[in-house]
Amino acid sequence: MSVLITGASGGLGEAVCSAFLDTGANVIGVARSWPQAMPFTTLSADLTTPEGCNAMVKQALEHGSIDALVHVVGAFAGGKPVADTDDESWNGMMSLNLNAAFYAIRAALKPMIAAGRGRIIAIASRAALEPMPNFAGYSVSKAALVALIKNVAAEVMEQGITANAVLPSIIDTAVNRKAMPKADFSKWVKPESIAKLLVWLASDQAADVSGAVIPIYGRA
Repeated sequence: MSVLITGASGGLGEAVCSAFLDTGANVIGVARSWPQAMPFTTLSADLTTPEGCNAMVKQALEHGSIDALVHVVGAFAGGKPVADTDDESWNGMMSLNLNAAFYAIRAALKPMIAAGRGRIIAIASRAALEPMPNFAGYSVSKAALVALIKNVAAEVMEQGITANAVLPSIIDTAVNRKAMPKADFSKWVKPESIAKLLVWLASDQAADVSGAVIPIYGRA
């Protein structure tokens, strides 16, 4: 299996890449930049543009097929009610959490459709189902991502391709621990738990699962 993983340099992305490597998969990790060598193929791309995503897929295909796209890229921002949310914050959430997914999925679908098989998995958020006051941009962008995945699943159900969304609660990463130092980290979902779920969704065993919205909340 050859798997294309976006957001591969982040706390969750690193765990996802490691989990797929453990299965013997050909991992192609994508990030804006790579400060150090990694034990898998790395690509640098700006996924907030159609051109960046098209180039990503073109480069990935030079290293083999794209059997699975695992879209981990995303961002969290906000802190103000809708009435006080500025355009920059709103558009930023839509760009990073929705548009990047659309561009990446659209680009990856073309070779998958041609091959007659593929797996698309996107990391959404619990906030997609349980909106967070004062974080409308984040919640709405993640809810829209879930809608996108469901639409893709409906469109490609006869073409050997599945599309699913995974909804974590707070993920136990170094960045989140630093942002919330007084929280009970033991209740947060572990990156490794999410990674194992993604590996299964990308496998042949998950061929009958598509259009699913899967919560993975830990005890948060």
